[in-house]
Amino acid sequence: MAARVARPEGAPIMTTRPPGSFSWVDLGTPDVAAAAAFYGTLFGWTAHVSPLPDAGGYTILNKDGQAVAGAGPLSDDDQPTAWSSYVATDDADAVAERVGAAGGKVLMAPTDVLEQGRMAVFLDRAGAAFSVWQPGRNGGAQLFDSPGSLYWNELTTRDVTGSKEFYGAVFGWGAKDSPMGDYSYTEWELAGRSVGGMMPMVGDEWPADLPAHWMVYFAVADCDASAARSAELGGRVSVPPTDTPQGRFAVLNDPHGAFFSVIAPAS
Repeated sequence: MAARVARPEGAPIMTTRPPGSFSWVDLGTPDVAAAAAFYGTLFGWTAHVSPLPDAGGYTILNKDGQAVAGAGPLSDDDQPTAWSSYVATDDADAVAERVGAAGGKVLMAPTDVLEQGRMAVFLDRAGAAFSVWQPGRNGGAQLFDSPGSLYWNELTTRDVTGSKEFYGAVFGWGAKDSPMGDYSYTEWELAGRSVGGMMPMVGDEWPADLPAHWMVYFAVADCDASAARSAELGGRVSVPPTDTPQGRFAVLNDPHGAFFSVIAPAS
């Protein structure tokens, strides 16, 4: 979770996603400029640092002139370098109340971010961090599902049943399970729309010390080429390109260790 979300001077006001949908992702990193260079080369993003003094150097990352993500400095030495997923809401304070009632934890209480909107950061029952964004002047990303933009948000957890109860209570999400090998994959649904997914952490491929977390997926035209390019730029390939019914994906680390995934969606 980066420190602030702010719109650079002169940038267009961003569009708003429906409440309960993922509307934004941002990276908390110890070196914003280096991260912007890495992702800029990998995805073709351009970086726009907010000139506002209170924005703390928060940077909007654009693809073809449209906002797709953000990056900002870590708020303290204990914060890990990581991507954060934001769910759109029309009432961050009400979400905070529901999180507490459902057994989650409020990490950062709802807070106004300049005139851009209102945000909060939470942990679910299993310890996965997520955020919400209540739009002000800034409604979230402008581009989704095309190469170089956010494609999917996926919870990986050891508490599938508890997560269904928790996110159902907090956001009203339904859970649609589909068989996938030895386990079931869950698709989060809201009002008949798919809004994300959930993967159970079962099997030897999940280290015992790896906590529950939300993974961000960025669409790419060529998964293999993107994974190879990431490694050339100083990143690491954690899960090599793999075929799934949804497309070919890989899990990568940027040079500072932040996990993210790329996917070339099935046609």
